[in-house]
Amino acid sequence: MFEKILVANRGEIAVRIIRACKELNIRTVAVYSEADVNSIHVQMADEAICIGKPASADSYLRIDRIISAAEIADVDAIHPGYGFLSENAHFADVCESCNIRFIGPSSRAMNALEDKAASRALAKRAGVPTPPGSDGTVENEQEALTVAKRIGYPVMIKAVAGGGGRGMRAAHNDISLVKGYHTARSEAEKSFGNSGVYIEKFIETSHHIEFQILGDMRGNIVHLGERDCSIQRRNQKIVEETPSPLIENKFKDLRKKMGKAAVRIAEVAHYTNAGTVEFIVDDKGHFYFLEVNKRIQVEHPITEEVTGLDLVKLQIQVAMGEPHKLSQGDITMKGHAIECRINAEDPFDDFRPSPGRIEMYYPPGGSGVRVDSHCYAGYTIPPNYDSMIGKLICKAKDRREAMDKMSRALDEYMITGIKTTIPFEQAILRDPNFRRGVYSTAFVEQLLGTGRREMMEEKA
Repeated sequence: MFEKILVANRGEIAVRIIRACKELNIRTVAVYSEADVNSIHVQMADEAICIGKPASADSYLRIDRIISAAEIADVDAIHPGYGFLSENAHFADVCESCNIRFIGPSSRAMNALEDKAASRALAKRAGVPTPPGSDGTVENEQEALTVAKRIGYPVMIKAVAGGGGRGMRAAHNDISLVKGYHTARSEAEKSFGNSGVYIEKFIETSHHIEFQILGDMRGNIVHLGERDCSIQRRNQKIVEETPSPLIENKFKDLRKKMGKAAVRIAEVAHYTNAGTVEFIVDDKGHFYFLEVNKRIQVEHPITEEVTGLDLVKLQIQVAMGEPHKLSQGDITMKGHAIECRINAEDPFDDFRPSPGRIEMYYPPGGSGVRVDSHCYAGYTIPPNYDSMIGKLICKAKDRREAMDKMSRALDEYMITGIKTTIPFEQAILRDPNFRRGVYSTAFVEQLLGTGRREMMEEKA
């Protein structure tokens, strides 16, 4: 049993991990930057250690400082959360070399899924379909043009490292391909320190569906159902739900097929701990592998709500060497859950970040309503990090009741002093196509271009 865990993260995920540790009677150590001295996770942890200045590169991305904090605090393990160093194989190796357990997949599994291009190759070995595209990274614009000509436009240029929509550009012709190629490489270099990109066929009317996986150290890997993450803006998720309305309404046989494919990829990679296998699905029910997120996901709570499982506790127990004791037949999904990411952004000003002091903070409540956040009245949101300040999760017996509950909860959520994306998410929940479950990854662009912006402004 671990006695003490260091949480190498901040914000709501740090709070989420600390809560799980407390319920397991494990002491916690928070690390924080100078900008986060007043953050809730610092107050909740049993110990807290400052690791540097506000910039991530000077704090949360500094392996040496995090390891030093772990050794000073004499911890048994480190939980990286998501983002920052959570998918850094070198960090996992350093932890193990210092006799500190890394709560996540092994560095071997991370290296097998090192980047998206390597993941595509592994998926092919596993017999899982991938979109037509380049074999590995594309080294120059002429090679990019050759690949695009072979597979046909439109294509998507993607960074091999990182995520969150950075280093991604769609191209519909040679001119936009050349421009997008250099832009994606530059953005990837700045965001991830890796300028590598690859090219794959862009499926314009697509659905982003992912499967939660969990593997223990004895090789027992299961999936915990799907999440539909098609409501995105600029490749960044806004609303997620489970089960997927596309699968429920049109392609029920896909759940079993995609679930098996997700588990197969994890088996080939010798994957342990929690992870997510992401797919795209076209309107005809064909699915293609995208990537593996080698960490806990932002949207993990909706899976927890419908399965009744605590994924963070399971992560910790698996890292201790315990079997998760789950078989595929044991896992059932009951009800419907939806998550809205609450971002400190102004939806009326092209979603410009809105850091600053929160004057009033009143989260919604009631049966089936969950709020994961690190915010409170008087808290100052620093400008140095991602703009997400919380997640609103609603669960009900079916999708209609879950949507109604979410609409009510969004109306009840009061945050003043800053701008948030709540009005935009209210507009999404009122949209008739979303209500019917008829949407794709193009939904948000269509919503913003149909005059519903005025509806959103009137509501606000």
